[in-house]
Amino acid sequence: MAEIINKATRESFGMALAEAAKEYPQLVVLDADLAKATRTDLFKAACPERFVDCGISECNMIGVAAGLASCGKIPVACTFAMFSAERAMEQVRNSVGYPHLNVKVVGTHAGVSVGEDGATHQCNEDCATMRSIPGMTVICPSDHYETMAAVKAMLAYEGPVYLRLGRLPVECINHNDDYRFEWGKSIEKRAGTDVTVIAMGAEVCEALKAAELLAAEGVSVRVINMHTIKPVDEAAIVKAARETGAIVTAEEHSVIGGLGDAVGDVLLRSCPVPMEKVGVQDEYGHSGPGNVLMDEFGLRAPDIAAAVRRVLARK
Repeated sequence: MAEIINKATRESFGMALAEAAKEYPQLVVLDADLAKATRTDLFKAACPERFVDCGISECNMIGVAAGLASCGKIPVACTFAMFSAERAMEQVRNSVGYPHLNVKVVGTHAGVSVGEDGATHQCNEDCATMRSIPGMTVICPSDHYETMAAVKAMLAYEGPVYLRLGRLPVECINHNDDYRFEWGKSIEKRAGTDVTVIAMGAEVCEALKAAELLAAEGVSVRVINMHTIKPVDEAAIVKAARETGAIVTAEEHSVIGGLGDAVGDVLLRSCPVPMEKVGVQDEYGHSGPGNVLMDEFGLRAPDIAAAVRRVLARK
């Protein structure tokens, strides 16, 4: 097993792109004047002739990526989530999604953990936006190893993908270099019988910590890493609902339109059970240290544990 590495998923993404340069000669990486922050600079250093800095012109970047895809290239268009998923939404929808082009749209610095950049840069709506585009795959890896594997899977996949990444370093959750990423297939990280917590991204680690807290109270918590938000793993959701009878979702994203709503849609159709959603409520973020904001917006293990207690009271 490789040494456990704690990194920001944006950095792992850059590492994976640089490694893929030789394997995918048709790979072209585009950025919008943020290469050092998004870590696409790692690909630029490895393969400068296939790196394009589009400047602060995100909508144009998506259009260029669409053109490259129509010529048989594999374009990866990357900038902060607020700009790739929100500012360039029309271009992603009409130039990438509608013709179903093989463009990989990447949003780094997602969620409130962006920190001091404040509400204008803290994108908490990107998964909701990208989920709404027909044919778009939406993924949010939880740690270094999962990000590395997700990037490899993304490049091998034919079709539009949105990859969501964070700014802050995250703890690894027992993945290693042998980890295999499977589209639409969640991973049960902890067995449990009383309730299931379904989490994505950095919240998977927080969910595991919450499960430890609750174990001391005699509560058996199942934890599922739902790295693919679209297509979501419906079979795993229904199985968890039938076997544990209660669901909590956890995401560093708005509770409107993200993982919680994706899971809720499945439960409503197939197996209604009590459910709670942990995430950013119907509000904007604000400036502050990223780790402090994670506490302030209720995205930590104690907040997930509190949601579990609430849902168990309704079970």
